[in-house]
Amino acid sequence: MFFLLATVLLQRSYNFDQPSDAQYCAEYFRYLQSQPLESFDIPCSQVRASLVAALASQVNVGIGDPVRHMDEMTDHCRELLASDVPQSHLLDAARALASAKFINREQSLVLEVSDKVVKCLREANRRLDSRELAHDFADHLRRRFVVTSAIDDYEEAMALYDKIISSESNGDYTGPYLEDAAYSSASLAWNRARIYGNPEYSEEAIHRCRSFLRIPSIDDFSRRATTEPLALMTKLRSKMFGVTESSQEAQSGDTEVTDVRRLPSFSGLVASLLAKSTAGKTHWWMGGGEEEEHLRALECVCCTTDLAEIEEAIKYCRLLLASNPPSDDLIFRSALSLGRVLFYAFECTDEFEYLDQSVATFREMLQMPIPSYTRFAVMWELLDALSVRISLSGERDDFEEAMKLHSIASKDTHAPARGRFIFSCKWAHIARVNGHPTASTAYETAIILMEDTLLCAPTLETQHFQLLALRSNCEELPMHYASYEVGRGQLKDAIQALERGRALIWSELRGLRPSINQLPVNSHLANEFSAVNRELESLTMSVPPGTVMNDNDGHKDDEGMDNFGRLVVSHRKLLAKRSKLVSQIQAIPGFEHFVKARSFDDLRSAAASGPVIIINHCRWRSDILIVLHDTDPLLITTPEDFYHRGIELKTRLVETRKEYPLESRQYQRALRSVLKSLYDLVGQPVIKELRRLNIPEQSRLWWCPTSVFCSLPLHAMGPIPSDDGVPRYFSDLYIPSYTPTLFSLIQSRKLGKSSLEKPSILLVASPDDALQQALPEIWSIQRLDAKVTTFMGKRARNSAVLEGLRDHRFAHFVCHGKLVPEKPFEAYFGLHEDNRLTLHDIVRSRLPDAEFAFLSACHTAELTEGSIADEGLHLAAAVQYCGFRSVVGTMWAMADQDGGDLAEHFYKSMFSADQSGVPYYERSARSLRDAVRAVRKKKKLPLEQWVNFVHYGA
Repeated sequence: MFFLLATVLLQRSYNFDQPSDAQYCAEYFRYLQSQPLESFDIPCSQVRASLVAALASQVNVGIGDPVRHMDEMTDHCRELLASDVPQSHLLDAARALASAKFINREQSLVLEVSDKVVKCLREANRRLDSRELAHDFADHLRRRFVVTSAIDDYEEAMALYDKIISSESNGDYTGPYLEDAAYSSASLAWNRARIYGNPEYSEEAIHRCRSFLRIPSIDDFSRRATTEPLALMTKLRSKMFGVTESSQEAQSGDTEVTDVRRLPSFSGLVASLLAKSTAGKTHWWMGGGEEEEHLRALECVCCTTDLAEIEEAIKYCRLLLASNPPSDDLIFRSALSLGRVLFYAFECTDEFEYLDQSVATFREMLQMPIPSYTRFAVMWELLDALSVRISLSGERDDFEEAMKLHSIASKDTHAPARGRFIFSCKWAHIARVNGHPTASTAYETAIILMEDTLLCAPTLETQHFQLLALRSNCEELPMHYASYEVGRGQLKDAIQALERGRALIWSELRGLRPSINQLPVNSHLANEFSAVNRELESLTMSVPPGTVMNDNDGHKDDEGMDNFGRLVVSHRKLLAKRSKLVSQIQAIPGFEHFVKARSFDDLRSAAASGPVIIINHCRWRSDILIVLHDTDPLLITTPEDFYHRGIELKTRLVETRKEYPLESRQYQRALRSVLKSLYDLVGQPVIKELRRLNIPEQSRLWWCPTSVFCSLPLHAMGPIPSDDGVPRYFSDLYIPSYTPTLFSLIQSRKLGKSSLEKPSILLVASPDDALQQALPEIWSIQRLDAKVTTFMGKRARNSAVLEGLRDHRFAHFVCHGKLVPEKPFEAYFGLHEDNRLTLHDIVRSRLPDAEFAFLSACHTAELTEGSIADEGLHLAAAVQYCGFRSVVGTMWAMADQDGGDLAEHFYKSMFSADQSGVPYYERSARSLRDAVRAVRKKKKLPLEQWVNFVHYGA
């Protein structure tokens, strides 16, 4: 009877979570262990197994010493494993041990105790081969993973779930554990995605959630609990990468918003909680429905403006927080919602006490054993509250705490790079405003995280989307960092900061084509590194712009991950493999700096053939920096209104071009005014410094502008005063070119062997009714004293042109150039009929023997509307990237009637004997300048018709 009493108390403790039942039945089973049970036909192993279950119940309701209980339970299970006992008793004990929710407590205690528990459960699972125990063991590992974030726990748990799912699935029949295993595996994958924030983990979680939702028999609670995280992940994916989502998941997200707006009665919830607590129950719900009700209520605590109801919401959160045992996940949600509603109450009332309580709540949360993914969210909330309190009180301790929190959050590897990047940008701004010594570290952290954020996206288009999603930070950060370093007198560091933070997409692509010639011959590392780079480059460029990557409502077939998910997973695997190879190569003596950020000493080689003039356009301070080959960089300070005047000049030029035709008097007047203002703002101080440096006129130089100056014709600034009264412009004094970055200029000189032989030319022409006046240009190219291959009419097709480019060192395009607003990779050359050669097609090409391209088409060096200026995503840059060392392009729409004369003068200068001994592609900048001057003199062109042409590269 005593044994039966203890057994019934154990059952009641399971059913009703009564602490006293769990306590008494454990005492009774301990007493029974000391009694001679054989005469009563009560197996000792059954009593031992029941004692383990009683101790597990105590752990779960939060009474007694959990460490001692877990140690005792583990010892009993080990003794059962070492004895010849019925498998049912061993199974009961092992399942009870697995059910103890000890692992939601302090992480230090978890690591101390849980390893012994896992080892014991692993042995029991191996011996019993029970699906029930396998599932319970996997659940234990899943709960432990939330606390420890150990990938080994994740992988072992997921392997157990997958084995159950595989064995339980049999056509139309589904076994009893399939649903639980599928649900738990989806929950585990979702937790990993939350903890680490890696894109491939999110894709795995999306796939597992969808797989679970395809099971027809699941209950409403499980369906809802899975649908909501799925909707969150797919919406986040759409926000980050622009991937189209299925209508079903979009509707799930809409349903969530609708439900949130149905506000609960917090006064009613408070009364309900008080009634529950009087019943003496610690863990007071028995099903998922009631828990779901509270989770939804917590989401709504800041959704009312009624002050009385806000007070009730605060009271409700406090009660809920006090009512939960330490082992329950809801305690974290309650604390987080309490901090939020207190801050909300402050915003509604301006009562400082609410703000203080909010700060205190978030601080206390950081001392709790909260999951790692929750910690980042808490720091975010605490920083928001601290920022307000600092602005009101100016408390120095709060400020120092905020600086420390920014640093910790920015370096939290469990948080997604995107969130950490935003944190680091805020950190840098606040530190700089307040003169805090961590500003430099903050800027450096932000630059690194900006690069990491870009790498999260697998394709060119999604990378650009990612940058646009963080536009304000991505556009401003490099210039802000550089201006900060200039203010400290660190000009070299400023130039390095600009180099690392601009043209990121081109830089990442160039990073996949590094030179490995210095590595040991036949090195397996060199071969592996080259192979993985080729795979990464192919994958990055594999999806044409505008392609829907998520088809068939999010999945290609009934089982597989959707197209975009597979792309993300493959991309991340290749990145991991590449990172490992880079570490191995850097371990070789002499290769410690392999593929690391380039030093200034490396970057200054860009100025080997002439100075590079960098314009840093920044609201903190704008500066002009001159990079020279053999001396330290020089600084030209700018007037205080430089930043705003630059914006005004770009706006005036672009807006007038939109409103009036290029040949109109209004546009000519605006262009003339802009060129004059540019000379006053930039040209005059630069020319003065060049003369001071004794850099002779007619020398080559390069412009490396930032921000709005990327859209302004720096090469044509003027008129410049002269003694003879003849109007001159900047290109009359010097031979200017453009480069998006220093490294792209360095690369344009290293792309292959140069030749002094006269090059062959591929002429790509697609004249139509709108380009009839371009025929003289075509004829002038065909009459050149060089081998000219013409692709015109039906021959001018995408694949044929790309193939032809591989066989010619020079290329000349006479066709339409088109931009697609906000879609830079869809900019294209119009070929025969509706055939197009897009920027994306060009980037995918490898043309190591190419040298020079003349892009006689509209908009070839113009930035697509809506794209980021400093990324330089235009056709001229794409042509340069794929192999051409020098490129001539156009800054806007061009007038084709002067193309024939310009081309004739250009190639006459290019092939003249005056530049013998100079590789032909290096003659292109001077030849363009000479051709423009000749046509200007001969035909007295309007400004826009000659200012339009620009030179990029070597």
